[in-house]
Amino acid sequence: MNSLFAIAPYKLFEDMWVFDDPRFDIYQEPFVSGADAIIDVLTENIPSAADGFKMVFSPKPFPGYTARFVWDRAEFEGNWYRWPERDMEGWLCPALFKYFETAPKELYVKVSPK
Repeated sequence: MNSLFAIAPYKLFEDMWVFDDPRFDIYQEPFVSGADAIIDVLTENIPSAADGFKMVFSPKPFPGYTARFVWDRAEFEGNWYRWPERDMEGWLCPALFKYFETAPKELYVKVSPK
């Protein structure tokens, strides 16, 4: 099993962050319920992030990670994660289980231009 995963989120309709992952038959899967606001903060210094950016994520720390998210609770088949340093939280849909068997207690994320 991989320890690092990568997706390339982008904005659809100019206001909705989504991602595709053809390996899992995922297309235009939206980030909602706070996850979208977190991405806005993570990408505020990435030029043209709305056209797509690289997001690498892992349940373990890795060199250069941008943010650490802590599992908070399950709800509606998805999971809430907190970003303690920014006092933000976001919900990740069941697509999370395409990458992990169970919801990781922590998620480490790095964002960068494509």
